[in-house]
Amino acid sequence: MQDKLRALEDRFEAITAEMANPDVIADFSKLQTLAKERAQLDEVVRIYRELRSVDEQIDEAKQLQDSDDAEMARLARDELLTLEPERERLDHDLKLALLPTDPHDGRNVIVEIRGGTGGEEAALFAGDLFRMYSRYAESKRWQVEVLSANGSEKGGFKEIVFEIDGRGAYSRLKYESGGHRVQRVPTTEAQGRIHTSTATVAVLPEAEEVEVDINENDVKIDIFHSGGAGGQNVNKVATAVRMTHLPSGIVVQCQDERSQLKNRVKAMSILRARLLAMKEEEAASTLSEDRRSQVGTGERAEKIRTYNFPQDRVTDHRVNFTRSNLPGFLDGKIDDVIDAVATADQAQRLEESLV
Repeated sequence: MQDKLRALEDRFEAITAEMANPDVIADFSKLQTLAKERAQLDEVVRIYRELRSVDEQIDEAKQLQDSDDAEMARLARDELLTLEPERERLDHDLKLALLPTDPHDGRNVIVEIRGGTGGEEAALFAGDLFRMYSRYAESKRWQVEVLSANGSEKGGFKEIVFEIDGRGAYSRLKYESGGHRVQRVPTTEAQGRIHTSTATVAVLPEAEEVEVDINENDVKIDIFHSGGAGGQNVNKVATAVRMTHLPSGIVVQCQDERSQLKNRVKAMSILRARLLAMKEEEAASTLSEDRRSQVGTGERAEKIRTYNFPQDRVTDHRVNFTRSNLPGFLDGKIDDVIDAVATADQAQRLEESLV
């Protein structure tokens, strides 16, 4: 391990020196590549250096704790009481920093929310979830763009697909994939009975063109008139786009834009993200069950969270985390739950790395 850490530190120093080279500074592409690699090494090297410094201080304190000078020995023992817990913390942080990072963590995301069991109430809940993620994105200064939406009669969504554009969006929102359940009295319920409804959320990393090679001959494209509200343009011009990827059977439909070209671009973006997710799911299925994360698979059928209105409670079932202030949670204040799930995921991966 020490040899590996020293090698990483040497590489960090070499990159730093290379980035100061005038020839490299003039080559923006190479400079950008080196900067990215240096950023990936930065945290590991920083923690390693802090840990090495603490180890040196511990060695000095241990030598002094048996000193003939009683006062010096006492100070050394007191210092060890501070340094040893600090060393444990740094050692833990270093192990976490050495864990393989998710290559998609820095990407934008495409989020798909669909109303499940519960009819109109499920559609309204899907709308609540869309607002929750929109407010969360707003708090992070991320941009939200609706790619496709199928509204319900009372203002909810049978289905809504949207993109969140922001640095690190996937690293935070990837834990939201799965089944979400709500327990509340619907506005349509005259007798005040509590109903249970569900919605499913899928969070997909935005895919690059080079990652998913789509053969044009494999995609069937249908152009048709948009339905629902949209003004006179909707009735006169066929702008809605439906793409069917024949090999996989994936169907994507976009009709929110008045431009056929914009709907095509959005539909292709969704299709590319779904195909990337499918490819990665197939690769993940080859892993043995005992090596899969226990935090959750992110599958839509998996119930990950319950929103209980009568008890003002949100419970994440993957980590048994419960909090109150449900209105605040639905207003986008969801960091504490995401942190709890992310921490559990890190702990699981760390445990697996030590096996």
